Amino acid sequence: MLGYVTGLGRGEVDRLMREVADRLRAEGWPLAGAVQHNIETGPTSKCHMDLQVLSGADVVRISQDLGALSRGCRLDPQGLERVVGLVSAGLSKGAALLLVNKFGKQEVDGRGFRPVIGEALSSGVPVLVAVNEGNLEAFLTFAEDLAEALPPDVESVTDWCRARMREAAEV
Repeated sequence: MLGYVTGLGRGEVDRLMREVADRLRAEGWPLAGAVQHNIETGPTSKCHMDLQVLSGADVVRISQDLGALSRGCRLDPQGLERVVGLVSAGLSKGAALLLVNKFGKQEVDGRGFRPVIGEALSSGVPVLVAVNEGNLEAFLTFAEDLAEALPPDVESVTDWCRARMREAAEV
């Protein structure tokens, strides 16, 4: 009930997750979660990171501009927590699947989407998560033996989601 995708190049997993969400929404599946859109701002500055909430029309910026020379994390924790609240509310409305754009540092530290992932799984809602290589070990520790690695292609991931949603609906 917990699938994850990893191992793609920069921005590729975001595109994969958006495509999976678009396909499932077009088929009428009720989704909770968020997918990431990176907005390029030019060659001398870093992109903006926006999360599109799948259970509504909200798009929330989760990056902050720290200046051209900054090396620190650009994540805006308040923006992320706002999205987490919106996603949790969407999950409680009867979602068939939770999509999490990234199991990142906030989740490694027990914050961000981590509680919502647990909430979904304990409610019998399947979860799809994108995980980068740097956080894979922490994710697998969190997931224990529940995590299933998925091949990084849209068809396979979409098929996995459909199968898990059907299984969950039969219970």
